[in-house]
Amino acid sequence: MLTAIVGTNWGDEGKGRMVDLLSEKYDIVVRYQGGNNAGHTVVNDKGKFILNLLPSGILRDDTVNVLGTGIVIDLEHLTHEVERLRAGGIKISPENLKISDRATICMPYHKLLDGLEEDRLGDKKFGSTRRGISPVYSDKYMKKTLRMGDLRNLSKLRQRIADIIEWKNLTVERGYGHEPVQTDDIMSWLETYGLPFAEHVCDTTLYLTEQVKNGKSVMFEAQLGALRDIDYGIYPYTPASTTLAAYAPIGAGVPQLKLDESIGIMKAYSSCVGEGPFTCEMFGEEAEALREAGGEYGAATGRPRRVGGFDVVASRYGAMMQGCTCIALTKLDVMSYMDKIPVCVAYELDGKRIDYFPGNIDELERAKPIYEYVEGFHCDISGCRKPEDLPKAAYDYVKYIEKEMGCPIKYVSVSAERDGYIEMF
Repeated sequence: MLTAIVGTNWGDEGKGRMVDLLSEKYDIVVRYQGGNNAGHTVVNDKGKFILNLLPSGILRDDTVNVLGTGIVIDLEHLTHEVERLRAGGIKISPENLKISDRATICMPYHKLLDGLEEDRLGDKKFGSTRRGISPVYSDKYMKKTLRMGDLRNLSKLRQRIADIIEWKNLTVERGYGHEPVQTDDIMSWLETYGLPFAEHVCDTTLYLTEQVKNGKSVMFEAQLGALRDIDYGIYPYTPASTTLAAYAPIGAGVPQLKLDESIGIMKAYSSCVGEGPFTCEMFGEEAEALREAGGEYGAATGRPRRVGGFDVVASRYGAMMQGCTCIALTKLDVMSYMDKIPVCVAYELDGKRIDYFPGNIDELERAKPIYEYVEGFHCDISGCRKPEDLPKAAYDYVKYIEKEMGCPIKYVSVSAERDGYIEMF
């Protein structure tokens, strides 16, 4: 079984929580795109963990975790993330964490350039996490990056690194007026943070191909959501990688394989970190109440998330882009404080009602939400474990979303605890 766990919206849908939940059914979990701009929060019997680079399967003792070819890796951040997990009792070794030799290294100057550009943009900024993701992907396609496999022969790479830095300083020093990057500093950084991971590096294409041939099941874990995809999302307010399920085998390193299942993750309401159009956005006291009830602060950045009611238009589009075979609905319990649950059922564009998600950013920025309100359930559902345990209004809300999506809802989370979910069928 090859399954992708993907977001259908703007990211932060609860993918990490669902990967942690479902990973017991899989032998291997693979991150296939993005970098440490991801933020997956998982609460289980071992504690509360925030994961940025590591697959959420790392929290299960018997699961092998892979950082695939499409990942960009900040070695310093990975070092600290591993240290935090080990301090929390999580075992990490070359046996349960494998890193593709083709994965790209995110260097300190990538983070530097990310921050310098956001500062230059000022009020026109894209809302970057300042973690170097766009600069490193840009350099990847310029063929001016190092890959994890290069750590095996680091001593032979000094001249190549010096040449890259000379080129990079044309932008750092002459473009932004910042002091130049030094080759010695980068070499020291690679030796300090890179060499300890050398034993984790392997040809994950061969590894995954062999494991699948032997009947092992694989889960592909995505970062962000469909609406942040660089081609099909709210460009240019997107990361530099594709966030779609269709890319999972490619980014994992096994492009010859095909997915069996795509599980789309969506919240019972909407949230968004960063800039860009967010048509269903709420403001004022209504927004603040929802933000506090849902704990809507970015796991990677700590930034308050923008919030709104469930967006039928955006979610239906996202589920289509992800090719969802079923849906996992998260944070239904958050809605329990509401007498009436807000749902964005359509958009108004230039005085006309539309039910499609505009691909043109100018149209999307002009669109206004059309809200309707459905009956709330106004009670604690955190102890529900079967569909029949849900109060009628909560069950009806789930079925309402399912009908609007045209895709079956298989899982519904009702609390942050690992067992706090309902399997609907």
